[in-house]
Amino acid sequence: MGRKTILLLILGILGAYYVYTPVPDNFEEPWKLMWVTTQLKTVGYLALFAELLGINHFMSTYRFFASLQDVPPTSDKNVTVMETTFDNVPVRVYIPNQKSEALRRGLFYIHGGGWALGSAAFYTYDLLSRRTANRLDAVVISTNYRLAPKYHFPNQFEDVYNSLKWFLRQDVLKKYGVDPKRIGISGDSAGGNLAAAVSQQLIDDPDVKIKLKTQSLIYPALQTLDMDLPSYRDNALFQILPKSLMVRFWSEYFTTDRSLEKAMLSNQHVPVESSHLFKFVNWSSLLPEIFKKGHFYRSPTHGTSELFKKYPGFLDVRAAPLLAEDNKLHSLPVTYVMTCEYDVLRDDGIMFVTRLRKAGVRVTHCHFENGFHGAMSIPELKIGSEIENQYLSWLNENL
Repeated sequence: MGRKTILLLILGILGAYYVYTPVPDNFEEPWKLMWVTTQLKTVGYLALFAELLGINHFMSTYRFFASLQDVPPTSDKNVTVMETTFDNVPVRVYIPNQKSEALRRGLFYIHGGGWALGSAAFYTYDLLSRRTANRLDAVVISTNYRLAPKYHFPNQFEDVYNSLKWFLRQDVLKKYGVDPKRIGISGDSAGGNLAAAVSQQLIDDPDVKIKLKTQSLIYPALQTLDMDLPSYRDNALFQILPKSLMVRFWSEYFTTDRSLEKAMLSNQHVPVESSHLFKFVNWSSLLPEIFKKGHFYRSPTHGTSELFKKYPGFLDVRAAPLLAEDNKLHSLPVTYVMTCEYDVLRDDGIMFVTRLRKAGVRVTHCHFENGFHGAMSIPELKIGSEIENQYLSWLNENL
């Protein structure tokens, strides 16, 4: 065997090792998933390398690669697409082309991306908004918001809230032909976090007369207190969204000071004076037995007050909607929560479902045993199409 052959064999083995990612047995298209994880892994390594060299912040590099998949606001035979601003916040508006005698439903959508990545222009969000507008005969508002690491909480929250309030004005709804009694809010991942947070804030806002009919949350991030849930333990190394990346997303939402990230990773970031908040996220009582997976609850180790004094936002209910009191949850609209088995955020959504039901809110919980975080943004996978179809079916029936 020649040297070239041996070299090619070694390179082939190394390439296969790099591409191969262990996937659960119940995944229908493992090789497609491996290809997706390989792309994400490569971008992550490049972003980390650039940061180590001092060239660019990790999130900024990641966002650059993500922005390469942005698409222009192009109208088609089914939907008219335009860009504008709602209270100085950039949004995309999707309006069905078919004529309608009645006012249309309206959906306000918030993209995910860890409060640091993504936009309404990202091709999968653009595609989802088109399909939603066409299938539901609804006006879709897909909002942007300022991103970390340049901007931190509460900027993202405030952008989304101000944009939503603008949309809910009578004159704006009339302009786009939206029925004020049939408006929903929706978002995935960090967008699900923002959707839940602004829905709660809207309840007590005297300036908003029009209320939401539905909220639909796709694998939402909902709490900052406990990074040691069963879902974090079981999926800590799952390539799409490993625990290390999710914790960094959380910490970057509040600061570029990585001491918060370090404390979160060790679950030692909540000061003792805030220990009463753990009742809202105590998975030993809020998770059904089937999702405890044989894990035992460990009381978090309390951190010092220093981090909380510097970055109080991580215990703000606007950042962590699971910290809301039951009487606030009671007033929320009809809710849809989608969770995936292979997702560090799985238990956030399930605990929210438990608390909403106890508060008397009508909730539909859809759990995908073969799903993973971000699956709905990968329409070329069967599971992505299944999740999207189920989500749109629920909206069609309830909005």
